[in-house]
Amino acid sequence: MLRESVIENFHDLVSHGNTFGRRVVAEVLEEGLKMADPYNNVRKLVRVEGRKLIVGCREFEPSGDPRSGDEVFDLDEVGDIYVVGAAKGVQRAAKALEDILGDRLAGGHVIAKKGDELILKKIGVTFGAHPVPDEDCVRGAQKIYDIVTSVRERDVVFTISGNGGSSLLTLPVPGVSLDDVRDVTYKMQVEKGAPTGDLNAVRNHLDMLKVGRMSLLMKDAYQIHILLWDADDPSSPDSGTSGFERLMKSNRWLHALPDCTTFEDAVRVLKKWSLWERVPESVRAHLLRADPKFETPKWDDFKNIRFRVFGILPRRGPILAAKRKAESLGFNAVILTEWLHAEAREAGRIIAQIAKSIENSGTPFTPPCVLLTTGELIVTVGENRGIGGRNQEFALSAALEIRGSSRIVVGAVDTDGTDGPGNQFVKEYRNFRCLAGGIVDGYTAEVTEEQEIDILQELRQHNSSIPLIKLKDGVIARQGVSLNDLGVTLILK
Repeated sequence: MLRESVIENFHDLVSHGNTFGRRVVAEVLEEGLKMADPYNNVRKLVRVEGRKLIVGCREFEPSGDPRSGDEVFDLDEVGDIYVVGAAKGVQRAAKALEDILGDRLAGGHVIAKKGDELILKKIGVTFGAHPVPDEDCVRGAQKIYDIVTSVRERDVVFTISGNGGSSLLTLPVPGVSLDDVRDVTYKMQVEKGAPTGDLNAVRNHLDMLKVGRMSLLMKDAYQIHILLWDADDPSSPDSGTSGFERLMKSNRWLHALPDCTTFEDAVRVLKKWSLWERVPESVRAHLLRADPKFETPKWDDFKNIRFRVFGILPRRGPILAAKRKAESLGFNAVILTEWLHAEAREAGRIIAQIAKSIENSGTPFTPPCVLLTTGELIVTVGENRGIGGRNQEFALSAALEIRGSSRIVVGAVDTDGTDGPGNQFVKEYRNFRCLAGGIVDGYTAEVTEEQEIDILQELRQHNSSIPLIKLKDGVIARQGVSLNDLGVTLILK
């Protein structure tokens, strides 16, 4: 059963400050978060009718799919059916497959992010660390490796891929240790704030399962690749090509599909971020050796594999759902940007300044209105240690800008329900729940002073969760699928 509310501390969030505005923002965020649950869409894609297993839904096909239409399997002819995958929110998709397939499901294994609750019964689950992998990620990946290397020609394997899988699915190549992969990941993504696309060019070449390797290992089986993403993602490169061609030729993060990067790309990226001399020697040696047997699979390697691919969660789902909700509440809802890719603190300041301009002069939009943003914010941590996340920094930075306003409320969440690494790097906060984001208003900055909380200092240390928890402004939500960040800024009349 699906729970009614995704935001678990809704009452606390709307019980203080600008209560009316907070309730509006919380309701709009809630609607966006609901769109990050893949359960119902998997049930729309996969169904059993009598002795037939039917997989297909035109809505979820990538454009240009050469195998368009339903795949129909005779269950009397099919061998075993398995489910494997790794992503934030992966269990919701796997649970749908458990419910659909019932006793026909032979088993499988998925890797979910730590902090998620166990909901699967027949499919094994390992809870791994994100954004930097840990030993549990490797244990889970080894279980997936054991399954995909044992499947047979008549078997059917469902794979589930999505955001978070690049950390959760980790099985280092010989000669490179988990600590080596952790070192590269931390320096690039946390310390430098490098985008995931750059990081994946490197770690794809340090792994035994990523970007199509698992598919080649089970090439004799029929494969159904379920993407917790958009089959025709408009933010992908080469927008002039079909969705299918982009998935096959421009992918670097959906790990059942082929890769578009090379060993040379990995070396170039490390030098670009001034990390070539700082990463472990084993990593440099492996990348320079460029052994062809460890090169990532490309589209040509997939041409003899029997497979279908479906993207079941439109990337724009959360922001469009948020827009509909805001309009149903009587507000003019404006999508400011669908790809906000900037330092979270600076993005929060700028969006708040736009809100102040609207509040003071009615331009460029007339209040009451709601401004919506989505994308992937960045936090460049450097050598600081704290517990927080990009949406939390966005909200806290905005709180400083809207200080004293009785008309502006700002909220932001990561749609997977977990914003940032949580307590992965700060064990003294091990009992703190990983927040999804935060909601602030014009009174927040004043309240922090009364409680002797220094927002600027906490932001400098990237410790944004602490003030939000103390203020009851941190959003606590159940885990879902990451479909980027969602920002909601309300300006009242």
